[in-house]
Amino acid sequence: MKKNDQQTKVTVQAIIQAPVEKVWRYWSEPAHITKWNQASETWHSPRAENDLRMGGKFLTRMEAKDGSMGFDFGGVYDEVKHHEQISYTMGDGRKVEITFIDQGENTKVMESFDAESTHSVEMQQAGWQAIMDNFKRYTEEN
Repeated sequence: MKKNDQQTKVTVQAIIQAPVEKVWRYWSEPAHITKWNQASETWHSPRAENDLRMGGKFLTRMEAKDGSMGFDFGGVYDEVKHHEQISYTMGDGRKVEITFIDQGENTKVMESFDAESTHSVEMQQAGWQAIMDNFKRYTEEN
């Protein structure tokens, strides 16, 4: 982590073989979020709530499938530009920005977030990229 108020930014991305309208819907609708939002097969998201608008809140419950641990991942939306961009602040004050780039039949999704200090940047990037890869797989297969 950098000192002062300068957060280390981490970026993950994927090119999804689907039009931006579908990608946006699968990214933002709770019925879809619960299907892809986990970093490994041993975790799942049994519940999601999403009020996708500026000032709206979201919450995704993430749990180990064996019940050994779990946490609520949530925040408040700072900006929402339909089919283009979502920015939010997590419960701990870190910022996230997701950009959706319409490429016709494909959509590039780029997600940048402020790293936290508990886990290594590499571990955080790997976890968020695994979730992005799950999103890509789910969206392309459904």
